[in-house]
Amino acid sequence: MFQVISEWLWWERLWLPENVSWSDLENSEDRVYAKASHLYATLPCALCLLLVRYTFERYFATPLANAWEIRDKVRLTAEQNSILEKYFCSQARNPSQFDVMSLSKKTGWSERKVEIWFRRRRNQDRPGLRKRFCEASWRCCFYLFAFCGGIVALYDKPWLYNLKEVWAEFPKQSMLPSQYWYYHLEMGFYLSLLLSLTFDVKRKDFKEQVIHHIATMTLLSFSWVSNYIRIGTLVMVVHDSSDILLEGAKVFNYAKRYQISNAMFVAFTALFMVTRLVIFPFWLIHCTWVYPLERFKPFFGYYFFNFMLMVLQILHIYWAFLISRMVYKFIFSEHLEGDVRSDEEEEDSDSPKERNHKLSHMNGSGARGRANGH
Repeated sequence: MFQVISEWLWWERLWLPENVSWSDLENSEDRVYAKASHLYATLPCALCLLLVRYTFERYFATPLANAWEIRDKVRLTAEQNSILEKYFCSQARNPSQFDVMSLSKKTGWSERKVEIWFRRRRNQDRPGLRKRFCEASWRCCFYLFAFCGGIVALYDKPWLYNLKEVWAEFPKQSMLPSQYWYYHLEMGFYLSLLLSLTFDVKRKDFKEQVIHHIATMTLLSFSWVSNYIRIGTLVMVVHDSSDILLEGAKVFNYAKRYQISNAMFVAFTALFMVTRLVIFPFWLIHCTWVYPLERFKPFFGYYFFNFMLMVLQILHIYWAFLISRMVYKFIFSEHLEGDVRSDEEEEDSDSPKERNHKLSHMNGSGARGRANGH
């Protein structure tokens, strides 16, 4: 059965155009081709990056946070209550008003106290400012390093300046050492993000992030085996370019360097819109959708690769919407208030509106008391 599955999985018509077989992609004296077995190196690379990240955050990002006096907000701990804790873990983190009334009866607490308990309990699970700063610092440095590595790997290649060169002699294109290391660096990084999802800062677009990482890993793996390496390197460089500015803006925002953060956010917004909504769909997807048909008939790999690119493009449109919301807040608040994808902390007690209501009520009672001679 395994042999049948293997034969079907590596059926040449799934991966390669007509009249091309795996035997045509055997290494020779002057050509070296990408192999599926090379992908095994991705896991060790991801584990190494996790170690590098731990070292970076502990010995560079944390001291930098100390130097910039970045402190976590003091949080009030939720009281021990087995009934509320069970509901919080098994049913919902944010109960409806009806559930608050029901829990109030079960615990003997007031509805106000139950609501405050859930606020504090949710805040306990949220990452602190220092953790977010360290994570953003690591990603910013990695994207900068990866982008520079991509430029070094591409600056002298003809397909960077003429996209039709991407398909010259395809799929019999020899793999370059720079492509090998660039690919494995990027694949190792995205695999490390998947491995650390449970420990990283969870944002409102958590599911979209998971889809993005899986789609990226699938896309890179498929492009490696099918020898779509040239277009793969272009896709990675386009993505890394704007991510540098996004993470950098968050770093300086957490450090309360708002002028630098604002400038980086403006630059990021412009670059994101150009690279993800213009260059990616109208240049790169056009390159993979139109130019290949000038050389060979469409096959499964052609459709699959373009489908995965479209998945990424849908995510780009979704994130463009979130960025537009950030721009709106940025314009009216005069500084970047944070990542709209982040799950922000809530007040541990009464909200400002509720406190003002209580204060006015107390003042009103006091005035009536004084009028009555009390």
